[in-house]
Amino acid sequence: MPKAKISALGCYTPPRVLTNQDLEKLVETNDQWIMERTGIRERHIAAPEMATSDMAIEAARCALLQRGIDAREIDAIILCTVTPDHMFPSTACLVQNAIGAKGAWGFDLIAACSGFLYGLTTGAHFVMAGTHKKVLVIGADTMSRIIDYTDRATCVLFGDGAGAMLIEAVGEHEDGAGFIDFLGEIDGSGGEFLRMPAGGSRRPASHETVDQRMHYVHQEGGQVFKYASRKMYEVCRDILERNHLKVEDVGLMIPHQANIRIIKAAGDRLGIAAERVMVNIEKYGNTTAGTLPLATRDAIAEGRLKRGDLVLFAAVGAGYTVGASLWRWAF
Repeated sequence: MPKAKISALGCYTPPRVLTNQDLEKLVETNDQWIMERTGIRERHIAAPEMATSDMAIEAARCALLQRGIDAREIDAIILCTVTPDHMFPSTACLVQNAIGAKGAWGFDLIAACSGFLYGLTTGAHFVMAGTHKKVLVIGADTMSRIIDYTDRATCVLFGDGAGAMLIEAVGEHEDGAGFIDFLGEIDGSGGEFLRMPAGGSRRPASHETVDQRMHYVHQEGGQVFKYASRKMYEVCRDILERNHLKVEDVGLMIPHQANIRIIKAAGDRLGIAAERVMVNIEKYGNTTAGTLPLATRDAIAEGRLKRGDLVLFAAVGAGYTVGASLWRWAF
């Protein structure tokens, strides 16, 4: 059975930046309040004409360019998002057509902030099964389209962005590189605490749902914080124990970038040194499915992630969705 590795990475963020000072003009908030509670200083916002597929296409092209391959070599596209261009066709279809990945199949994957992690795991198993040679996993979200900028509890948190990773088989001379393990969990009892109430078959769009602002993100912050802090720690602890690894073996932990306090609480409980936990939420906010690839790119740029390092990815998202995966970095 072949082993799977991440062989390329590409990211995209829109040029427009929304700072905390900009938000001070929209809602009753200030830079100090936002920084202390979230760790976010600014976030990127897509232009009105830009949709999720546009950012995903840019990230995909960057990954293909880095790997030096044509899109026609891609066997499958997994597009992780909660902000698709349309209910249908899937955003994966739009990306496939735009990049010219002729012959590829694919689908959208909805797991909120855990989406990219779930997509990575799915892609790795496609490759390890021997049925696929190259799988493109993309995390992209235009969260600004579903954020209520009159709600200071949520509008300070989110930004727009995309990232793509290419997964393929480990080569003959790359012993130890690639995917090691994944541990996931969902808990639907927490669905009410972080959701978009309308827009689906339960509450289709109507004057009432629009007037009641039900097509925006609704969050009970206290509940989400407590759950995310606990579960991110637990899933990281459990996956390390299952693989007979110690925290000291981890070269870098790359957690979902939702809130600096969640990241710090999980890291402290896990007992991992702060310098081995990647944090870049200050520059991007929570880009949902985009946070893990964006954080990975920045970790490489800063020299914090190198070939051979043991990487621990972790995420908690709406649903609730939970996941952690271990990889030996391959480039």
